Formats: sequence, structure tokens, C-alpha cells
Amino acid sequence: MFKKILIANRGEIACRVIKTAKKMGLTSVAIYSDADAQALHVQMADEAIHIGPPPANQSYIVIDKVMEAIKQSGAEAVHPGYGFLSENSKFAEALEAAGVAFVGPPVGAIEKMGDKITSKKIAQEAGVSTVPGYMGLIEDADEAVKISNEIGYPVMLKASAGGGGKGMRIAWNDEEAREGFQSSKNEAANSFGDDRIFIEKFVTQPRHIEIQVLCDSHGNGIYLGERECSIQRRNQKVVEEAPSPFLDEATRKAMGEQAVALALAVDYASAGTVEFIVDGDKNFYFLEMNTRLQVEHPVTELITGVDLVEQMIRVANGEKLTIKQSDVKLNGWSIENRLYAEDPYRGFLPSIGRLTRYRPPQEVAAGPLSDNGKWADDAPTGTFAVRNDTGVYEGGEISMYYDPMIAKLCTWAPTRGEAIEQMRVALDSFEVEGIGHNLPFLSAVMDHPIFIEGSMTTAFIEEQYPDGFEGVELAEAELRRIAAACAAMHRVAEIRRARVSGRMDNHERKVGSDWNVAVQGHSFDLVINADKDGATVRFEDDSELRVKGDWTPGDKLASMTINGAPLVMKVGKISGGFRIRTRGADAKVHVRTPRQAELARLMPEKVAPDTSKMLLCPMPGLIVKLDVAVGDEVQEGQALCTIEAMKMENILRAEKKGVVSKVNADAGDSLAVDDVIMEFE
Repeated sequence: MFKKILIANRGEIACRVIKTAKKMGLTSVAIYSDADAQALHVQMADEAIHIGPPPANQSYIVIDKVMEAIKQSGAEAVHPGYGFLSENSKFAEALEAAGVAFVGPPVGAIEKMGDKITSKKIAQEAGVSTVPGYMGLIEDADEAVKISNEIGYPVMLKASAGGGGKGMRIAWNDEEAREGFQSSKNEAANSFGDDRIFIEKFVTQPRHIEIQVLCDSHGNGIYLGERECSIQRRNQKVVEEAPSPFLDEATRKAMGEQAVALALAVDYASAGTVEFIVDGDKNFYFLEMNTRLQVEHPVTELITGVDLVEQMIRVANGEKLTIKQSDVKLNGWSIENRLYAEDPYRGFLPSIGRLTRYRPPQEVAAGPLSDNGKWADDAPTGTFAVRNDTGVYEGGEISMYYDPMIAKLCTWAPTRGEAIEQMRVALDSFEVEGIGHNLPFLSAVMDHPIFIEGSMTTAFIEEQYPDGFEGVELAEAELRRIAAACAAMHRVAEIRRARVSGRMDNHERKVGSDWNVAVQGHSFDLVINADKDGATVRFEDDSELRVKGDWTPGDKLASMTINGAPLVMKVGKISGGFRIRTRGADAKVHVRTPRQAELARLMPEKVAPDTSKMLLCPMPGLIVKLDVAVGDEVQEGQALCTIEAMKMENILRAEKKGVVSKVNADAGDSLAVDDVIMEFE
């Protein structure tokens, strides 16, 4: 076995690989850019080598710099993680030439599966079900229209070298096929330096389901079940789970066997993923093969007990697989939510800055595993697991230079319903401050009826949140639970205040039992009867809720039970109550005496300032270009300026017709959220 392994990556995946390296007794080597000098993966590794400036194209993906780090460290093997150099055949070739093991598949497999046209032809030859389409070179838009008619609309135009949603267009008619061909071609050329386009049938009611495969260099291959990855935004996965709630055993077996056949057809050796699109009738079609470890691999590990990173390292060391297909058992259910540094209330725009508070939920192991990497027969039932793969820490900074994903939160339980419930509690327990993040959106998805039913398609986010995410309005039953908890918490705070002031000891003031709680437009009159074990809260309709918890004033997280069911809330103090965040909602809760509530109803409602004639900066960023000047008349949809954040350019456009009356910023200026860029008459 190797003694030293270098991880050619950063962030949470580098930390993930380092954990397995330590478990296997291997010395781990990290690489880092200027921006990552204090990063978590650098702190976790046994050694760390600096490789350049913050931009990835000047550090992490410069093959010569990574090779120099390998030489300097004396590493015998390299794990590339995902992204960066993980599917770069030239990097794999350079390692082979240097006599360093690549913890990934052979160069030939990377090259064959890296090209969508070539990979589809190989899949067809291997007997893998493929989407009807045209794999040849398409000369011009006229030919694209002709082919689209032969396949039958709707069709998908895709870049052969594409990825991440770039170079993809859906066409429902000749005009859209003509326009989409040219747009895809231009985008592919700009993004990948390769403008080849192919066309295939667009599958309706599509679900994105992928098969995890594992092969060695001795001709052995197995599949470890599937992952459901249908909840995506802009072709990027957000929520994954294993197994899929849609597949039956027969379909799973057919997909798995075809995935392994494809892997063996290209002499694959390592962990890899074969992605399929599945229609409403369980017809499945090959999409592509990812010749690397997937972001969502933890859910497979949680339901099989197999450490995929360890298996990759052993295969790279030339070892045979010790796991047979008959050994693979899917145990329970696992769900993964990707925590991104992006603001869901502002169109999921990227958010950068310092993590002033970062407290993930406590990780919990699922139970013992046997020596062969499977679940032990005597593993406890009814237990659960929480896993958080992360690459950041409190006080660290979310950089503008890299991917905005900061953690992958996973839960496991014996059933899907239990795994979802554990995820709800884990999300509510996850404290993140200092940046915008998508925790509220993830919580909303976990409570969405379509997700709970397991009937989602890849259009879920687009269809269910067509106008973006605007927060969650909780059902009255949930608001009652919150009202009961906040009333009990307020009572504790009032007792503390009275004791500190000395009023309680002097019997000058007793804390009352009658309260009114207002939250999200609902008003609840209630009575609290407290005892040493908790409090019973009675509402006007004589219904009662039993509240228990050990919250004390100043705690930022309240872990309560209401009638025995968990309620976890992030808590902030406001005048006369709390700001609470739970189940995707961000709400102000006012707890008042009956008289205070009566007077509060007479107070005029505060009106938000009118910003309709202003262009506000939606994210921290740099003004790259101003497209208009004072006095210009602008039309709806016209470009006003371009803001750069996290190396992505965002064009801000006019929402309505108007005349520019004032411009408050220049190109090159750095702006904060809600800075006024320009004003209109």
C-alpha cells in the first residue's frame, strides 16, 4: 500500500479524502492557493504545499504546479477529488509518466467517457439503453432543424464537451431549434473551446437517477445501488437521496447491470457514476458517465457501509475488489442537502464574506460495520445518522474564487420518512451567520408535498418556485407549536429579568401566565402553567401543548419538544419577542401581555421605503461595466450594468421603462448588498 497520498483539490472534498487517508494510516498532503492558506483541508493534512495565487487557473488546475508539489512531497499517489483535474486525461498521463498512481480510472476510460458523442456510441455498442438522437457532426442550423424533425420535438441540443448546464438548449419547434443550435454552439466554444453539438430526444417527466459503479483492474465490476438527483437548479444538483423512491427492484437491477457493462467496456477501474434520465414509465436512457467520485457519494456510503474513497485507493494500488455484487445490500435511506453560500431570497445570487457563526449539527454514526465493509447483521435498528462533509469553520472566509458549496449535510434512517424528519431537525440545528445561505430553501424542500411523496422531476424547482424563493408561510398547526415554545421561552426570560433586577425577591412583580403571541399574521391568546419539568400551554379553544426544553436567555439555538415532537429554532432577540428561524421560515414572534397586545393592534403598520425608482446592488461585488448614463431613457429588460461576484458576471436589467436621473457608482467600484447603483425619474 502507498504510504503518502496527495489530494489535488480543496474544500470539503479534500477534507473528506484526508479522513479516509488517516483511517488507512496514509500520510496526507494538501495543496493550497494564497486564498486557502488557513483553509480547513490545510489544517487537517499532515503536510501542505503552496501552489500559487487564488484563481484556480493559476493554481489548482495548473498541471505543472501540481506535479511540482507531488515531486516536492514525495507522494506515491494522487486523489483528485471532483472538479478541477479529476477528469483531465492529460493530468492522468502526467502522473503515469512520473510513476505516480492516479486514484481514478485509466486514461483511456477518461477520454472515451469525457466526450458525450463518443460515450454514447460506446454505450450503444455495450447494450446500454440510450436516448434517441443524432451523434454525428451537425454542419449548420438548417441541418439541426432537419434532424430535430426526424427525432421528433421536443429535442435537447447539447455541447459534446459540455458540463454544468452550459451549451444546452431545449427546442419545441423549428425556430427554437435554429436559435438553440447557434446559441449552444457559441456557448460551447466560449466555455470549452469545442463547438461540436449533438441533438437527442428531450425526455418529458424526467427524473435524474444515477448508478454508482466500482471496478478494479482485474476485470471485476459491481454497482452499489442508485441515487435520485432530480432536484436541480440550473442543471446543478441540490438534493440527492439513496435509494430512489421511484425505482423498483427490477429497474434497479437492469440499470445497474447496464452501468457495469458500460464500465467494463472501457476497462474502467475505480469508482464512477453512470447517469440516466428516467421517464414516468420507468424507461431509462444513458446520459453520461462521470469518471470520478461524485459530490453526492456520501448517501451511497450511508446505505451500503462501503467507503468509496478507500475502495478507490485500494483499486489504484492494484488490489482486487473484495466486495461481490451479492454482498451489496441497501440498508435504510439517506438524504443529502447541499449547503451553498448563496442568497435564496435574491435569486440564489452568490454570497461571500466571513462566517461569523458556523455550528453544524452534531454528527451521529449509524451503527457498527462488519470487517468486509457491509452493515453488520446485528446493527441496531431504529437508530439514525447525521453526517456533515464540510471544508470551512467558524471565522473562516467564503472566497469569491471558488465554488459556493460549503457543506453537504446528510442523514440516514431505516425509512425514507424518518430520514426526512432527521434532515428537518438537522437543517434547523445548522447555525450559519455572516453570509447568505440556502438553508431556508432546503428546509422548504424537505416539507414540500411533492418531495415527501417522492414524485419530483428535474423540473421541480422551476415549477414549484417559478418566481424564486420568498420564504415559507407556516401552517397554523406549526405556528401554534412555535407560539407555545416562544411563550415558554419569554416566561423564562422575564423571570431572569425580574431576578436580576431584584423585583422578584421583593415581591414587587410576579411573572404572569396570560400572554398573547403574534407570528406571521396569526394571534394566539394563551395561558402558561409551568412546573419543574416544563410547561403546559392552553390556547383559547382549550387545546393544550406540552413544552419541554432547556433553553436559557442568550442561547442562539432552542431545542424543544412539543407534545414529544422535536422543534428546533434558531433564536435572536428583538424588542418584545424573538426572531426565529425554523422549517424554512424567518419570522418575528412578539410575546405580549393581553393589554400590550390590545394596544399593539392600534399601532400603525410601518411601511417599507419605496425603492422602485432605484437600482440596488443585489450582492457584494465589483462593477465591471456601466451601460447607461444620466439622462438616458431605458426600456424594460435593457442592460444597466454588470456586477462580478465569485468570478461570475451578472447583468442587471431595467424592470420597467424610465429615465436615469443619478448614477452613484463607477466601473471598478466594490459594492455591498443594497448599495444604490443608480436612480430613475
